[in-house]
Amino acid sequence: MNRKISQLRIRMEASGIEGLIISNPINIRYLTGLEAEGYLLINENENFFVTDARYIEKVNSKLTIEDEIIAQDGKDLDQDDFLNFFNNAQKVGFEEDYVTYEKYQRILIKYRPKELVEASRIIENMRIIKSEDEIEKIEKACNITDSCYLHILDHIKIGMTEKQVALEIYDFFIKNGADGLAFDTIVASGENTSMPHAVPTNRIIKAGDPVLIDFGAKYKGYCADMTRTFFMQEISDEYKKIYELVKNVQEKALEKIKSGANGNEISKSVENEFSMNDYDLMHALGHGVGMEVHEKPILSPRINLDLQENMVVTDEPGIYIQGKIGIRIEDTILVKNMNSIPLTKSNKNLLIIS
Repeated sequence: MNRKISQLRIRMEASGIEGLIISNPINIRYLTGLEAEGYLLINENENFFVTDARYIEKVNSKLTIEDEIIAQDGKDLDQDDFLNFFNNAQKVGFEEDYVTYEKYQRILIKYRPKELVEASRIIENMRIIKSEDEIEKIEKACNITDSCYLHILDHIKIGMTEKQVALEIYDFFIKNGADGLAFDTIVASGENTSMPHAVPTNRIIKAGDPVLIDFGAKYKGYCADMTRTFFMQEISDEYKKIYELVKNVQEKALEKIKSGANGNEISKSVENEFSMNDYDLMHALGHGVGMEVHEKPILSPRINLDLQENMVVTDEPGIYIQGKIGIRIEDTILVKNMNSIPLTKSNKNLLIIS
């Protein structure tokens, strides 16, 4: 029995949905382990994965009897096969956040559902709580990321460009067992650090520069996310105070993150402490991490959320002064009942590279 699909059916029934058309490849991989283009079709009794000849052999080699999924080359099916699959379904759900208008029209023509309804992110809500297997994969991604950070600290030198550092991160991940990058690496130096989503450039790293690196490995489909900020050769008293403030509020938030805690309240405490020091919390305090580096839940002063055990979230306060500096410290965190467990463990003490 495919446990995740069984759980999905329970949620479908609770939502009054008798059929579901899944096209988001991340959701398909989450439910089935399959990495192939296609549609996963679910009705009250059957699971069909419709793909094409390029993938059918790979798909069939992956599936077992316990998966209870029948894989079909779409070319072997005629229109009646598609029509009959949802024949007994009054409401058929689709992924409203993923399906384009063009795909929506194709679904209507091919499946002719009696009523096509938004599935209200039903699978994304399942993905919020991580299984032990998922946690192990995220933890491995975080371990690779931590090792990479130590490598970068030994490797980075004045005169290197941001792009060269980013390339070194990618090479390290590939050589050390990662699938690749969990997301596009941010390497920012000097005034570029003031942009929260800076893109690596050919700017040369100089003495006195802050360097902000936001990066993460992906391992067997699961992501890590970590940010560290350090300084080249020297740091001003002003920047030292900002760094210590960010580090202090990041660690205070970490102490509060646990099952039953309110993400809204934790985020507001960070926002208030920044405000008392004349700074703003420019972005959410954190977000979920899993098969995507940004997924549910969101930790924000504007979103009411109670944390639950085995959520994986980030804790990433940052202060940004336009055209001058940005300092962010971020960890990937496993939420537990009594506390939180940082899965990224790299040192956060103020670091000046000589």
